[in-house]
Amino acid sequence: MIEVRWAVPTSVERVFAVLADGWSYAGWVVGAAHIREVDPGWPGTGTRIHHSIGAWPVAVKDVTKVLDVDPPRMLELEARLWPLGAARIRFELEPTADGTLVTMREEAVKGPAALLPEAVQSLYLVPRNRETLRRLADLATRQGTL
Repeated sequence: MIEVRWAVPTSVERVFAVLADGWSYAGWVVGAAHIREVDPGWPGTGTRIHHSIGAWPVAVKDVTKVLDVDPPRMLELEARLWPLGAARIRFELEPTADGTLVTMREEAVKGPAALLPEAVQSLYLVPRNRETLRRLADLATRQGTL
């Protein structure tokens, strides 16, 4: 799995609150363009976010499903983007003296993207996931968010 870490100067609970708000995903997940629906009970295991990825007019509609969750410490997702495939993404939140260390791990698990060597996937995923975590941190630390 490709791993990126980001220190966030706020509590684990505040960071997890952003992860638990399915409607916020288009605001911090790089590439997510529009959230169409969030299943009741998100982020419970098996619930989904119905989203679009990419820019109009070529946006692709698909879903992201919760595979496992341990609030407020961990959230594991399967993000689909057919015809490219699907990825397993795991967020782990660890309290630190200065806030929270967020670790994001991602790997392509289905489709053509899963055939690419990890080194090739890293060329795209590391910068994308750093920006994703930067945006997540911005939302979690914004005054008045919670």
